[in-house]
Amino acid sequence: MRVAVLGAGVVGVASAWYLARAGFEVTVIDRQPDTGLETSFANGGQIAVSHAEPWANPSTPLKALSWLGREDAPLLFRLRADPALLGWTLRFLRECLPGRTRQNIRHILNLASYSRQCLGSLRRELAGEGGLHYDHLERGILHFYTDPAEYRAAVHAAGIMREFGCDRKLLSVDECIALEPALASSASALVGGDYTREDESGDAHVFTRQLAAHCRRIGVRFMLGDGVRALERKDERVTAVLTDTGGRIEADACVVALGSYSPLLLRPLGLRIPVYPAKGYSATLALAPDSVAPTVSLTDDGHKLVFSRLGNRLRVAGTAEFNGYDLSLNPARSNALLARTRSLFPDLRETSEPELWCGLRPVTPSSVPLIGRTALPNLWLNTGHGTLGWTMACGSGAALADLLRSRAPGLAFPFVGQDHSVRDAAGELSVQR
Repeated sequence: MRVAVLGAGVVGVASAWYLARAGFEVTVIDRQPDTGLETSFANGGQIAVSHAEPWANPSTPLKALSWLGREDAPLLFRLRADPALLGWTLRFLRECLPGRTRQNIRHILNLASYSRQCLGSLRRELAGEGGLHYDHLERGILHFYTDPAEYRAAVHAAGIMREFGCDRKLLSVDECIALEPALASSASALVGGDYTREDESGDAHVFTRQLAAHCRRIGVRFMLGDGVRALERKDERVTAVLTDTGGRIEADACVVALGSYSPLLLRPLGLRIPVYPAKGYSATLALAPDSVAPTVSLTDDGHKLVFSRLGNRLRVAGTAEFNGYDLSLNPARSNALLARTRSLFPDLRETSEPELWCGLRPVTPSSVPLIGRTALPNLWLNTGHGTLGWTMACGSGAALADLLRSRAPGLAFPFVGQDHSVRDAAGELSVQR
């Protein structure tokens, strides 16, 4: 069975790996000249099961209102005449209800935990084939707080996650500093933290390229540098992928793993999915040997930032800007990210100017990704992972391969097409969360 995977980011490449291992003939198609060059390129670097609380939670609407007009706000909605954003926002507000948030935490946590297990198994499987080396560290993730109200909210969220099986252990200020001494300079500002020992960090871009090399070794074909223009449809099936250069690739099944661009490809087919781009920012700092920089991966929940040590580099990433498909770097947002980093870690020693980047994260209103079959029986989704694409990539790919083989994946999750989607009179896909 020939499967075309559309998108060569970390989710698409992981999908290709697990599909090929399951016996499918796989072709990956992407407009970029190499793998992992868009949203997977310079993300926060965390395998963060502990980051299962969705953006849509009861505290978010008031925070978002208080941030209006601030160019450096952690969450920035730009007012624009965009029906897609309006519809997405209305769904997002619904997901902020306490019961919906609790349900979404459970779904995110189940997939993220499963994916972390799949990643560990994948590393062991490939150890004898050259392995995977991507500056990964297994030192856990420490969430720290500088605002008492944020910390109280985090205590509540951590309790829900522990109930669902994620061990977010509460720490005092002294325990936070003992775990990560680089925080000592900010001790007077800290109010507490929580720590998940099983979480990891690593370079998603390097991982994606290395896994792609292993994919090629087992027969996956990559068609790079030629974007997907459209899907050819006959009756109720997709028959081929049409590319920007006039190519036509026939396939028995197609997997849409195009991140934020997935809705644009599906819309001409009459399919609507609630995915919208959220622009995230990052800076990569090259460190001198005498830098006092964290080695435990950190999450600054109040400022929506994460910090990951990648060898002799420090990656700091986060925030969200809802501004359509705009990919321009906003200096105010980049500078705010750097200012927060240098205030927390004043003894950083940088050897060059920071590498600034932004990318579009494909976010659903619930932060629960869309994985499964659409209303067209041979068209599949693996998209909408938001800030957790790197965290969820392996689990999403493994689950998708099971679904294509008509097997039940090894986790409880609301897969699209399994009593969690309906086809209405217009042929649209609406996801019931």
